[in-house]
Amino acid sequence: MKAFIRTISMAAWMTGVSLMAAQTGPFDPEAWPPTIDVNKTVHFVVTDGTLTSPGGSWMEGLQILTGGDQGTSDLTINGHTGKKVTGSYLNIADPEYAAWAEVETIDILMQVYGDAALFNAEGQPRNFEFLTGTLPELNSPSGGQIPVEARNKKWNWVLFRIPNGIRPSDGTRYVGSIPANAQGGTTYAGVNGGTIRCQAVPNLIVRAVAFGEEGAFGTPEDINLFQPAESCDPEPETNLAGIDLAAGVTNHVQILNDGDQTVVFANNIGPAGDKRSAVSPVQTFLNFGLTDFYLGKPCNDPRAVKVCLDFYDDPAFAGLNVRFGPEAYATDDKGGVAFFTPENRQTLTGSGEWIRRSWTVPAVNLMGVNAGQLTAGPRFTCENAPVFVSRYYIAVLRIGDHPLAGQDPLKDCVEDPNICRDVYGNYAELDLAKDVRNGLDVGSSGGDQEMIQEEAGPAGDRRMAIRPAREDGSAGFAHQYLNFAITDEALGPSSQPPAHLAICVTYYDDPDLAGKQFKPEVYMTERNGTLTFGFTPDTFFVVLEGTGQWREAYWEITDVKFNGVNQGPQAAARFFLNDKIFFSRVRYGVIPPCGPNADKNPLEECKPITDISLTATISNQQLVITWPTEPDGFVLQETPTLTAPQWSPVVTAPEQQGDLYRVAIPIDATTKFFRLMR
Repeated sequence: MKAFIRTISMAAWMTGVSLMAAQTGPFDPEAWPPTIDVNKTVHFVVTDGTLTSPGGSWMEGLQILTGGDQGTSDLTINGHTGKKVTGSYLNIADPEYAAWAEVETIDILMQVYGDAALFNAEGQPRNFEFLTGTLPELNSPSGGQIPVEARNKKWNWVLFRIPNGIRPSDGTRYVGSIPANAQGGTTYAGVNGGTIRCQAVPNLIVRAVAFGEEGAFGTPEDINLFQPAESCDPEPETNLAGIDLAAGVTNHVQILNDGDQTVVFANNIGPAGDKRSAVSPVQTFLNFGLTDFYLGKPCNDPRAVKVCLDFYDDPAFAGLNVRFGPEAYATDDKGGVAFFTPENRQTLTGSGEWIRRSWTVPAVNLMGVNAGQLTAGPRFTCENAPVFVSRYYIAVLRIGDHPLAGQDPLKDCVEDPNICRDVYGNYAELDLAKDVRNGLDVGSSGGDQEMIQEEAGPAGDRRMAIRPAREDGSAGFAHQYLNFAITDEALGPSSQPPAHLAICVTYYDDPDLAGKQFKPEVYMTERNGTLTFGFTPDTFFVVLEGTGQWREAYWEITDVKFNGVNQGPQAAARFFLNDKIFFSRVRYGVIPPCGPNADKNPLEECKPITDISLTATISNQQLVITWPTEPDGFVLQETPTLTAPQWSPVVTAPEQQGDLYRVAIPIDATTKFFRLMR
């Protein structure tokens, strides 16, 4: 009997072990996953403090960093306050980083909100890469993907697993130690003050992050399962609604007039010659409701919205520091609310003019704030005095495969009216040869952008210039960079919307570097209200031809924010070069979209002429090449290959025939390519 009982007991115990090992998600976000192992080392942070250590070897203390391109902000959504990535990176600092010095594999457990930020632009799974190590030795392993089922608008546990690789220089692991050659913000053995950085995750919302030994949380297969999303009608094929009180026109917009957002309507508001019907709040808040779910329902995914208003800068506002702009907006359909940055509101000075400007607010849920049975975008606030509004329009910036994806129906409504008033400068120049520093200067030198200034150029035209300091690939760097600082806000503040920027560089076309190339590469921009990185295409590359002359290169980038990449206080694009190419002069010109200088390019003279072309025909065993005589100054060049081109002038002198130049070249068995150069 005892043996029988013992057998039953053993069977029950074994069954218990089997059940525990088979536990799989989706797991309750209100508790740590039941698959955790408290005996393995774990360091964690929970943004709202609602999950505490389960004991054992678990220790709280990770830090979610913020600032610059790794900015985060608090966001309440679906019942919890998390951290939303407002830059491009999620950087986690571990003050006890040395605990990982001998750990071969690190598991990273996160609780994330299930929205579009988990996926690529097409809404499909993407690799989550985690940057480890310190400059100049970095490693960026993939921790895995999140399946599309996680897009459920709920809090979800997800588990990533990354190798803790070996550093080539000294044999230590990337996470857990600071090597002797470390550069930059290496306080916690990583980059920019962190330990492990999650790469390229704008708008990601996290509530918990934990680093652990392999198996501390279970396996990715057990954790990465998700509750289904609630059903919802698809987003409607609309993107714009509005009301114009002055014109007496409304399109699915209703002014809310209740509670703390009561309003007063008035006529004849504004300066002489521009009197309008308008509305202002009785107290502080002004709110606009959307009727008939015209732009979507609260169950639809949050989207960036752009709002455009006409409001009156009353002369009575002078000296009162009156400010107007978006205040609060819904983050989900369950009562979550976020607050727009107060610094981005418009300060009114009493100019006596109607002001038209826009704001773009990322990830707005159409539940609205105090919208009742209607839907709504962001609510507005007036500080220190009520402000009259005559016109309000709201656009939902659609993405993905929506028929209106990528369209901005309010593109002519700018975020900063000053760019239309010629308030900001539109030209900056650095000329090292002439010691000119007009709003532009050499940037900080260090890390992967060490720079050297010295003379360069052909005999008889030596100039002071700047080049990357490092040999190609030395000290672990595969790339070389030049970075230039915009000084004294020469092109306007960083708060202005992305600028259309022309760039002209004078470079030495070194005969020893023929085939090497360079371009402006990475820069800061704004996409759907979120500050993020922009990258230029490979077509921007300029290839050195080895002429031994100083030459000019020209580009235009249409969406540059002046926040800078690894350079302050302001900068435009950082330059990538694959060898020691010299720059002697750099010029920036802003092409404004509106105002007295609309579409005028300060660097027009540097812009290549693109409306001239070659014509080639065959006649009497000759290749006949012609091109217009105007504009003048072009030279016909040839090269036997485009792989590593060596351009040289065509020996045969051109003949002028009317308004054309003509060159006749005998046809033989060789291959030649031709071009016009000025």
